[in-house]
Amino acid sequence: MIKFETSSVEGTRRIAEAIAGVVDNGDLVTLIGGLGAGKTAFTQGFALALGISDRVTSPTFALANRYEGRLVLNHLDVYRMDGAAESRDLGLDELLEQGVTVIEWADVILSALPDDRLDIAIGFSPGEDPGEASADDRRVLELKPLGRRWSDRVEELAAALADWTVAKDHPLRQASCETTYETARETRETPC
Repeated sequence: MIKFETSSVEGTRRIAEAIAGVVDNGDLVTLIGGLGAGKTAFTQGFALALGISDRVTSPTFALANRYEGRLVLNHLDVYRMDGAAESRDLGLDELLEQGVTVIEWADVILSALPDDRLDIAIGFSPGEDPGEASADDRRVLELKPLGRRWSDRVEELAAALADWTVAKDHPLRQASCETTYETARETRETPC
């Protein structure tokens, strides 16, 4: 697992931009987190990195939005679904053939999703109360590459995140990992 902490919405978007730099046609990125955690903000940064200039909003009622950029971005929000059985109507196989797919509230249909995916859990930092507005706006993002498609790109993902220079006053802090990327390359295990 790869873990980051941000202190702003912009920091969350910047992590998404770095990750979007390594995605390819057919990739699946799942976002898991509570209300207000930053799933849509993540997707906005992701879309920006794909060259999408359209306004990106959560498709809670529409279920899916499609955007054109360097790659097609299929943006789904499955919050209102009743579970994995309902997900068959999404046409996920077809969506994965036509771009990169980002699914908000993916935990609702997790058992129906392919094993090759990048799971991203977004949560409030310890001590933050999601019910109160916070000037700090800290979030914790945990990335978990799953399946061969993503394990083959651990180095590429690491490079995209490592090349990201973080100034002292920038809201993003460096990743903290127990398993280093060097160890991951040698053992083919997922870092952190």
